[in-house]
Amino acid sequence: MDEQDDLARRFDAHRPHLRAVAYRMLGSLGDADDAVQETWFKLSRSDVGAVENLGGWLTTVVGRVCLDMLRSRATRREDSLDAADAPPRMPDPVVGDPDRIDPEQEVLLADSVGIALMVVLETLAPAERLAFVLHDLFAVPFDEIAPLVEKSSAATRQLASRARRRVQGAAPAPDSDPVRVRQVVDAFLSAARGGDLEALVAVLHPEVTARSDGGALLPGAVLRGARKVASQAITYARYAQDGRPVLVNGTPGVLALDAEGRPVSLMAFTVRDGLVTALDFLTDRDRLARLGLGAA
Repeated sequence: MDEQDDLARRFDAHRPHLRAVAYRMLGSLGDADDAVQETWFKLSRSDVGAVENLGGWLTTVVGRVCLDMLRSRATRREDSLDAADAPPRMPDPVVGDPDRIDPEQEVLLADSVGIALMVVLETLAPAERLAFVLHDLFAVPFDEIAPLVEKSSAATRQLASRARRRVQGAAPAPDSDPVRVRQVVDAFLSAARGGDLEALVAVLHPEVTARSDGGALLPGAVLRGARKVASQAITYARYAQDGRPVLVNGTPGVLALDAEGRPVSLMAFTVRDGLVTALDFLTDRDRLARLGLGAA
């Protein structure tokens, strides 16, 4: 085995971890794969013979790649005339079968990276997101993150602290019992399909937030409050009529298909203390198709 083959083998051993870092940083599975590939290119062109901790080195490299990608996104948004009025964008969900464990998805979703957390991460400034993700989710020391954001370790700590407060305020830890969460989701679906407004309100947190992302052809929207969300859910209950249970970022959700088996809607639920605190709807058919969702 030559040196390049050995390097590729060592890199592949770290690939699932790097993809997990990039997914949390970018909220896009395709972009995460691109970031991991760019990390390999940088590794293949570098002399790492003296690197004692290759995993740590690769983590900081993929972090830098993701930071550059996030900054490029931010610049494009600033250049867009419609940036201020841009509808919410749901991060790429990781959709799985509730009856089958996927080892690759388990690695990708370690540490309960639910949709609600991913949505909040999308609101952070690039440097804040990097500091929070690398330190809080992957235990990278601040003195290793600081050079990436071109700040002191103390200033980098403040970035992570500011991001942590945002995350804890907007995405507190959800219920972790999948059976209990599935019961709440089933109660929501039963009430929505039956048009029972009061039963629906009863399973929603009073300050529940519902976000929809329909892509360019169906602009998204945000609703807040149990009664508003319940009324809208009943109006659009047709999306759930033929839905089948799935896992969305490890949490029970619903995928609705049309008569030809094509995905038309994905619903992700965030449940805390037995109530739905957030609903995220992805109805962008192009994105659903790119995610490979459809009839099994």
